Amino acid sequence: MSLIEFFQQNAIEFTAFHHPAAYTVADLDSFKLDWHGVGTKNLFLRNDKGDRHFLLVVPKDKAVDLKTLGKQTGLGRVGFASPERLLQHLNITPGAVSFLAVFNDAAGAVQVLLDEELRSADALHAHPLVNTQTWVIPLPDVERFLALVNHPLQYLAVPARPVSE
Repeated sequence: MSLIEFFQQNAIEFTAFHHPAAYTVADLDSFKLDWHGVGTKNLFLRNDKGDRHFLLVVPKDKAVDLKTLGKQTGLGRVGFASPERLLQHLNITPGAVSFLAVFNDAAGAVQVLLDEELRSADALHAHPLVNTQTWVIPLPDVERFLALVNHPLQYLAVPARPVSE
């Protein structure tokens, strides 16, 4: 079953927008599209041992302090997972990363963490496994989707990296 079929079968609301390939938040911003909801940045992370993987979802403009995040969560050092791990666990390539990719994680190997700042959003933006579309999904439907694919999310106060002067 495809992701769109899953959404339709489970009556999960979304609005789809087609656009040129976007590999970064800056790429997407350059299209000057006017969508409701909050744009997100999705970071595919792993712990130092490489035995735990996380999809961290933050507002699109937030610079994350990974060192503090590791200490705060008790995970120790966390860093970006490789494109090979991304393909292995979520069956996607860089540029298409979003929380929707856990649809491909039947093994439940990836934990989804959402920044507390997103808790008040009316909707979130996400690539639907490709970087030529963005779906705007109401937050309650995001939470329901994650529960349906056995990836209940955890909200977390994600530390921001200090702004350099």
